[in-house]
Amino acid sequence: MNDRKHILVVDDDPGQRDLLRTFLEKKGSDVTTAASGDEALALLQQGSFSLLISDIRMPGMSGLSLLEALRQICPLLPVLMVTAYPDVRDAVEAMRGGAVDYLEKPIDLEELLSTVSRILGWNADKTAPPAPLPPLPEGIAAQSPALHKVLHEIALVAPSDARVLITGESGSGKEIIADLLHAWSDRKAAPMIKVNCAALPENLLESELFGHEKGAFTSAVARRTGRFEEADGGTLFLDEIGEISPSVQAKLLRVIQDGSYSRVGSNVELKSNARILAATNRDLENEVVAGRFREDLYYRLNVIEIHMPPLRHHKQDIPLLAARFARELSRGNVRFSAGAMAALETWHWPGNVRELRNAIERAVLLSGGSVILPEHLPRQLIRNAENETGDAPAATLMENVERTAILQALRENNYVRTETARALGISRRTLNYRLRQYKDEGYQIDPES
Repeated sequence: MNDRKHILVVDDDPGQRDLLRTFLEKKGSDVTTAASGDEALALLQQGSFSLLISDIRMPGMSGLSLLEALRQICPLLPVLMVTAYPDVRDAVEAMRGGAVDYLEKPIDLEELLSTVSRILGWNADKTAPPAPLPPLPEGIAAQSPALHKVLHEIALVAPSDARVLITGESGSGKEIIADLLHAWSDRKAAPMIKVNCAALPENLLESELFGHEKGAFTSAVARRTGRFEEADGGTLFLDEIGEISPSVQAKLLRVIQDGSYSRVGSNVELKSNARILAATNRDLENEVVAGRFREDLYYRLNVIEIHMPPLRHHKQDIPLLAARFARELSRGNVRFSAGAMAALETWHWPGNVRELRNAIERAVLLSGGSVILPEHLPRQLIRNAENETGDAPAATLMENVERTAILQALRENNYVRTETARALGISRRTLNYRLRQYKDEGYQIDPES
């Protein structure tokens, strides 16, 4: 953005306010926030602004009422309204009242930048290089454009206290996004607490989240501290949020709205300012339409959405991920044969990164921790690689090269298998496995008598 403007953001949700303030300040604006229409009117009477961004549905004075009052004191001030998608009639009413445009929740930050730039005449240079990423924690592997886009989204959102809904297929790595959001936030020194909402039945999940008093139920032999209490000042990650019951949804909504909750079996009100991150592999919009997930909770959780793409959409990262898993799971340096890597890169990975890690764990065990060959991988990967590459796949060609190298080394070391394995840099177990295969195929693996 070329010149500095002063923007007033009005929203009763502190997470939404914080997100917009952080984002617009990074783009070169001065930003003031207000939690209500009344507070916004007072600010408008005291100072000068270039743009007003207001939520439509707020307690007390609504965004539409604010717009009407605004026209009496600042008739030329551009107004951008924000609405949830079921509130289209409100958006139409806002346009009739003089708003220049409206955005739907959850807000897409690229759309926000484009709209604000158009309203204020800024040149939003989308070709400008993104800001450098914070240092990646050890073990994070990413070189594809798809994952770099996700990392830049995380870096942009992390400093705010905005709630984030992390979406993506099972096993795609949604927890990694949550870890980075915490690590790159101002809360990084505080606890990061994780709860798998699908792993606990309703009564136990409520106790897990909010805690319970002694005697609250049959097995409650002592008071228990809940996860919201443990995460106070830090981050609470609710995985598989789409699995929680309507009863727990209602209690979770209350915490999000005002930070208040009570332990099971207690009327004492407690407070928590934990930042909430949630993840799901379900389409929560469809769950809302089907009546299985509260609409108000969905919009409270989904201040901003970050989507983790499936592994098949960023296959460039497979060699890095495979090497990282191999290092973690073995005691030495494990190498991948060209045939094995070709099989990894051509598989479609329906189980995503989790499936890849399981495949590498299997391969490390079978290879003895030296060289991972195609036969160490699950059979479906090998069959798929052969089908993908035709009659003479790369994997098959490499197997021919490997066989020639192994048999030549065997002869050069006088058929002494220990020496042969050492010369090839593979384990004796791997060598014996291959030699048995070659013998079955009719090759000479023993000295001639």
